[in-house]
Amino acid sequence: MEKQNQQAQIKNKKINRPRRRGDGSLFLTIFAVLFIAMMARSFIGGTSAPQVMPNGQPTPPPVELTFSDVLRRAPEIKTMEIRGNDASGTLNDGTPYTATITYDPELLSKIAENGATVSINTSKTWVDYLGTWVPILMGLFFIWWLFRGLKGGAGGISRSLAQQNPTKITTGKTKTTFKDVAGIDSEKQELMEIVDFLKNKEKFKDVGARVPRGILLSGEPGTGKTLLARAIAGEANVPFFAASGSDFSGIIVGLGVAKIKEIFDMAKRHAPCILFIDEIDAIGQRRSTHSYNDQDREQTLNQLLIEMDGFSNDTGIIVIGATNRADMLDPALLRPGRFDRQVYIELPDLAGRREILDLYATKVKIAPDVNLQDLARGTTGFSGADLENLLNEAALLAVRNNRTEIAPADVEEARDKILMGPRKVRKMRPEDIKLTAYHEAGHAFVSVMYADVTDPIHKATIIPRGRALGMVQHLPIDDKVSMTIAEVRANLAVALAGRSAEEIFFGSDKITTGAESDIAMATRLARYSITTAGLSRKIGLAAINQVNNFGNRTALENASEKTAEMVDAEVREWLDAAHDDATKLLSKNKDTVRKLAEELLARETLTGAEIKEIVMGASKKTTSQKKSDKARKNAKSK
Repeated sequence: MEKQNQQAQIKNKKINRPRRRGDGSLFLTIFAVLFIAMMARSFIGGTSAPQVMPNGQPTPPPVELTFSDVLRRAPEIKTMEIRGNDASGTLNDGTPYTATITYDPELLSKIAENGATVSINTSKTWVDYLGTWVPILMGLFFIWWLFRGLKGGAGGISRSLAQQNPTKITTGKTKTTFKDVAGIDSEKQELMEIVDFLKNKEKFKDVGARVPRGILLSGEPGTGKTLLARAIAGEANVPFFAASGSDFSGIIVGLGVAKIKEIFDMAKRHAPCILFIDEIDAIGQRRSTHSYNDQDREQTLNQLLIEMDGFSNDTGIIVIGATNRADMLDPALLRPGRFDRQVYIELPDLAGRREILDLYATKVKIAPDVNLQDLARGTTGFSGADLENLLNEAALLAVRNNRTEIAPADVEEARDKILMGPRKVRKMRPEDIKLTAYHEAGHAFVSVMYADVTDPIHKATIIPRGRALGMVQHLPIDDKVSMTIAEVRANLAVALAGRSAEEIFFGSDKITTGAESDIAMATRLARYSITTAGLSRKIGLAAINQVNNFGNRTALENASEKTAEMVDAEVREWLDAAHDDATKLLSKNKDTVRKLAEELLARETLTGAEIKEIVMGASKKTTSQKKSDKARKNAKSK
């Protein structure tokens, strides 16, 4: 009951951590006192009571004399009072003066010989004593502060500095639950055991099961790692502590170690709880024997390893780490007993994207005719954050167009903007626009011809976006995990159909660089199919490209010079065959392709249904015309 009351007190409130009164404030106070004292000294020294001349007139303001003026006008001086290097007094005519002089006995005797009254003031005021002793006291206080930190043991100074620079920790209980997380059902199932443990600890103790002390969430950016960690805490109704890995690094050596101790001490005081460290690779990178510049980071990592392995199983502290680069983490951090379980959060599939869109669609106003299923089909590779950003961009476009809800046109524009970049307003030559229309018409026509093995065409446009002058989009029916060799060759033909259209309608001497991205994509697909997927009979089943530790692929890692030449020749042969295939299809249907291009020039954008209507309508007309011609020939022969 007492623990429940303690948890209720910290609900939705920032947890108060014990802090000492900052020593830095004392330094600032002393500096302020010294500054005020100096100002008071100058003010007191620069003011005096007003005096009256013998004739009853008020005394004029004092004149400032240089040292040479004092030497030259020595007979005119009546009185002189010296205090350090400052001199003041009156002249024979009663005019006051001030001067800065150098102490010289001969000068003083010369002035005294002329009948002047010379006095030297050697007394000290409280301001003088303050200016003398305050720096000494500050130095002694700083030395005492250093020895106090050293007396506190190793890292005592760092702990004091850590209190002056507290870690940015999000505390309290979160209202996020698994209902707020969509599209990653398998990952949520993996983490339900943690929630069950935090709710029903005794059930696991009876069996003797040890719940993972730490969970590492890894995956692409925007897949929901932080959201999932908050949902675990919200589902279990326990305190949630969140910090970033970069919060434990600083320019002061030992500061990271002190902050690691600080956050773990805080978590222990409020167990059971969730301790979440985002971007943990900032402090958990693999240690190296060759590095001498990252000693502080490695000490911070060592302290994290000690803290994660130091608390017992029944404290109820679950450490959750999140990173995009799990391959960079130190093996000691990933061993059982620290991060026992690693959960990789993949990009959502078609069903997951639809769930995410349904979730975020409840937070914005969407028109009934917006097809979220088609939107999910057209956002392959989007993360949850990307989908939320897409709907937000669509909402901004709706506001810009003075609409009260998101229309299908807003969704299309938002998706194109994210995929290809914002719409470009650029001046293009008429011949460039025409060539772009025929280029995209070539892609669109061959896509329809291979509709049985490729993804259905969604639209074709010649509106420039980003670096692209036009594009043809496809909407996959479902998520594919592999491709057949027929699909590979069909996609190669579709990719190179734009260049084929340029050659057919404008001539081989008028081809442009507009097919650059198409050729690059086709080359990557052909090389992957030949060297990694084993789809080439000439190269066989040898995997030539091997993935290295950082996930990149080298050109030909496991190939001899002869094999490399064979691979290059095979890639070129596949691309040439795809180009010839596209050229034959376009040459046989030049009228249909020309009609597609003319429609693009007139309307700028054609939907998939409109493209199919043009292509299939022309093919039906051609078939009926062939039948009628055949009937005429038969009639003539009879």
